[in-house]
Amino acid sequence: MGTYNYSPKDSFVRVATACPKVSLFDINSNLNQILDLYRQASVMEVSIVAFPEMSLTGYTIGDLVQQTSLLEQAEKALFELAKSTDSLPTAMVVGLPLRVGNNLYDCAAFLCDGKIKGIVPKSNLPTYNEFYENRWYQTFHQPMTTISLNGDIVPFGTELLFDLGGAICAIEICEDLWIPQPPSGNLAELGAHIIINPSASPEQIGKADYRRELVRLQSAKLIAGYLYASSDASESTAEIVMGGHQLIAANGYLLAEKRPFENKNLLLADIDIEHLSFDRRKHHIDNTKDYLLPISTKIKRRQSNLLHTLSKNPFLPTETQEKRNERLQSAIDIQVQGLATRMRSIGYRRIVLGLSGGLDSTLALLIACEACSVLSYSPADMIHTLTMPGPASSSHTQENAVQLALLLGAKNKVIEIDKLVMTELEALNHDVALQDVTYENVQARVRTNLLFNYANMNQAIVIGTGDLSEIALGWCTYNADQQSHYNVNCSIPKTLVRYLVTYLSEQPKYSSASSVLRSVLDTPITPELTTTGKSQISQKTETIIGPYELHDFFMYYLIRWGDRPEKITYFAEKAFVGEYTTTEIQNWFNVFITRFTNSQFKRENLPNGPKVGSVSLSPRGDWRMPPDISSATVWNHQSQIDG
Repeated sequence: MGTYNYSPKDSFVRVATACPKVSLFDINSNLNQILDLYRQASVMEVSIVAFPEMSLTGYTIGDLVQQTSLLEQAEKALFELAKSTDSLPTAMVVGLPLRVGNNLYDCAAFLCDGKIKGIVPKSNLPTYNEFYENRWYQTFHQPMTTISLNGDIVPFGTELLFDLGGAICAIEICEDLWIPQPPSGNLAELGAHIIINPSASPEQIGKADYRRELVRLQSAKLIAGYLYASSDASESTAEIVMGGHQLIAANGYLLAEKRPFENKNLLLADIDIEHLSFDRRKHHIDNTKDYLLPISTKIKRRQSNLLHTLSKNPFLPTETQEKRNERLQSAIDIQVQGLATRMRSIGYRRIVLGLSGGLDSTLALLIACEACSVLSYSPADMIHTLTMPGPASSSHTQENAVQLALLLGAKNKVIEIDKLVMTELEALNHDVALQDVTYENVQARVRTNLLFNYANMNQAIVIGTGDLSEIALGWCTYNADQQSHYNVNCSIPKTLVRYLVTYLSEQPKYSSASSVLRSVLDTPITPELTTTGKSQISQKTETIIGPYELHDFFMYYLIRWGDRPEKITYFAEKAFVGEYTTTEIQNWFNVFITRFTNSQFKRENLPNGPKVGSVSLSPRGDWRMPPDISSATVWNHQSQIDG
């Protein structure tokens, strides 16, 4: 198979919106303003920059737009702008009024490679309230034709696509976005990754919020990037006031914003085209028609670094504490309603779970307590916990487990498993002093066996506690903690488990247990299956298999976005700069890939559980993968297969 050069930065395209000061009816001044911002954008490694509607003349010139001298100067200035793109590796979209025959159109021109690559006329003209566009302009709805400008044949139409180094761009203008069926919907289906909207949108109280959500949601609906460049406050204020609102969104996320009246001329963001393409493949979007092949350009994606910072915890929003708490509560609600509905449907009033004193079982217990409120059951009747100390259990974790059950009102039973473990090991003729994988898994299976049998005795269902990270890594014992009747944590990654327990520990109803919950949160993550003595924790999971914050990061970008190893590790280096070396990140990524590939057989028969976020490994839902893959070479990694 051939090789080719790839850099993670190649998946991004740097885009910008510009907000030049406007000199009404002064083409030369506007031309210089646009050229200055265009050159600045090019120095900042922007591949394409969008200017507002009618930016060459000003939007609010009224009947002056009919003046022949203005229209001639605008066309001349357009060619000057096009020439400027010959020496710089940046494309631009600029707005102007344009004569075609005896008609006048409100247009946006796509300029690069020293040429006018295409011109898109506005499809929908507002003629209500402060708008009066039908007085001057014609509508145009033909997908593509050509016109002659100064002897050049130029593509003209509403469905032009422009190939920007593999990122396909298209244009709609201002009002086109605000109608029930914007042209951008069709443009996205034709293959456009990025929609550019030169706009002139007056400010009103509350309109900025509406506009922001409109752009963000349109990018989500289209699985596209969306650039919105609105006119500056230097437009005429005779009847309205422009605010220069600029927005860049992608796939439902606001990447950058220049708020109305903010003193900023350029707004930049990097859009991940690979992520857009990944989601479009999943949703079967892009049915590019042969007769609408994108207009090619010489522009390449050229950013040498990424502008935006990457969160170390992509499973949790970091914008504000309020937003974070909303997400956490939403995750809890899904878990709780899933458990409550399952209990109602099967007619059981009791659950049983193994309470180890660790994070996962603590979260499962808290979710069960929340479900009690939904079902109007008492914790003492509904929740049965088994604390099952074994040869490797520390007194610290067991005391936390017993105390937590007591404080939360659950019915707890302590069952020592040492004798059961030794009896089974002796029956197998296994050296009881050899703490190998058999020694560890006997303990796990003894505990699971007790849970299921105890559930039979009490007409209860066994609630699983294993989290998404453990499922991904195969950090669970087959036919032991891998199994339950229902697993409330199955799509909660380990990093999110910690946040959920912290969030619940801060709720007033759990104040009596807050000190124990903090103790659980401060305890190292441990399976407690080998020991050097019961007085201390002798196993630390993250020392054995690596940091969960890295594994969750790898899992998110591998499963949610299908990213390549080079891109995932590059992202990790940026997100965890100063915390892990490149070598450490590469090594732990190899561990993740090896364990992930070799553990599918454990995921093949997972119990039911609620899907909470965008990543799930349910074999019946989001992740279907054969369990007998012998290598992970597709991820540029040779998996090590145990004998």
